[in-house]
Amino acid sequence: MNEITVIGAGLSGSQAALAAADRGVRVKLFEMRGDKMTPAHQSAKASELVCSNSLGGMGETNAKGMLQAELKAAGVNVMQAALEHRLPAGNALAVEREGFAQSITNALERHPNIEFLRQELTQVPNGVVVIATGPLTSDALANDILTRFAHNERLAFYDAAAPVLEFEGIDLEIVYRAGRYGQEADYLNCPFSREEYTVFYAALEQARSHTPHDWEKLEFFEGCMPIEEIARRGVDTPRFGPLKPKGLPDPRTGREPHAVAQLRQEDREGRLWSIVGFQTGLKWGDQKEIVRLIPGLANAEIARYGVMHRNTYLNAPKLLNSSLQFKEHPNVLTAGVLAGTEGYLESAATGWLAGVNAARIAQGLTVVTPPTTTMLGGLVRFLATAESKNFQPMNTNWALIPDLERGDFPQEHAKKKKLGRKEKRPILFERGVLAFQDWLTIEGI
Repeated sequence: MNEITVIGAGLSGSQAALAAADRGVRVKLFEMRGDKMTPAHQSAKASELVCSNSLGGMGETNAKGMLQAELKAAGVNVMQAALEHRLPAGNALAVEREGFAQSITNALERHPNIEFLRQELTQVPNGVVVIATGPLTSDALANDILTRFAHNERLAFYDAAAPVLEFEGIDLEIVYRAGRYGQEADYLNCPFSREEYTVFYAALEQARSHTPHDWEKLEFFEGCMPIEEIARRGVDTPRFGPLKPKGLPDPRTGREPHAVAQLRQEDREGRLWSIVGFQTGLKWGDQKEIVRLIPGLANAEIARYGVMHRNTYLNAPKLLNSSLQFKEHPNVLTAGVLAGTEGYLESAATGWLAGVNAARIAQGLTVVTPPTTTMLGGLVRFLATAESKNFQPMNTNWALIPDLERGDFPQEHAKKKKLGRKEKRPILFERGVLAFQDWLTIEGI
């Protein structure tokens, strides 16, 4: 029986190991947590969600919803576990962290083709290898990857997690339950008056944030910008971002507040809630002060403070093929944040593809890449072909796939010269998911 090595048991590594093992390949999976922890993780469980507990919006008008549909079609383990441990979050796929991570951990530990080793690797071994060590790759292994596989080109940005609150400290006389624009009421909403927002913003401006070492250059990924960095762009910037009040009228007044901080459920029992879009690197004392200035949270207890950590990623366009193989080292593949993706779902998706291709290499088969019209196909092609000079990690988005041509318009839109987003996206969704399903069948995946 053929064998591969997977390094890292985050979302991408866990899924790579399971994908390869399900295809009859023996897998040695190495994870340093349990032997050595990272600055951001809380446990040694596989696929622990470090930042948000959301895998993005669902449905046929959402780009992440299309990627979710593709992963469901492929029977991807991480996607199945997310659906099993889903929490109420409107149109978003939010999951209960502990149950989700335990489910993936159990799957890895019980799989007959996986040997799960809790130890740190400091060098990439010989053979077929998937490197999925993620944004917090240990220094020793990162140095080996950079010198042997990445031409000593280190790239990094800063990432942050939001604080998590205990439900008991939330004042439900002020905080109201509602979904934006009348969607399912799965969020708790903290309404700011203009005066309350002014006080909050002034405190946020003065709060003490992470102080970098002299050798660090703070570069934040736009999709996970700390709230204090958003605030530095202008007094109203948070109100048009994570504190947007649109579609959330306060039931006590019938009017939209000046700003709204939303809380999303973190656990199945509803005892823990995180502040949506409130990733932060503020000092813990300042975090408590800022959080308690949010209306309804004056007595809030923080169960877990927000943290900021350095994320390492590779210059994918210079180094990788769309199969996720290194161009100069075809027996070595990578996935997840290290490969230049951003987001839980993207990590799981690229992990799955890397695991499939690693198994195929070990079995003497040709590697595969999904069609360009699929969201996963569009994502991995972007990684391989983007402009390398200013490369930054990429989230799933509609621009990754080809637009519709007139011949693709359904009969009811045949006379139109152009389709709007609401009309177009369900068609792109259906086209991509059908192409993905056909690809799975044709390739025998």
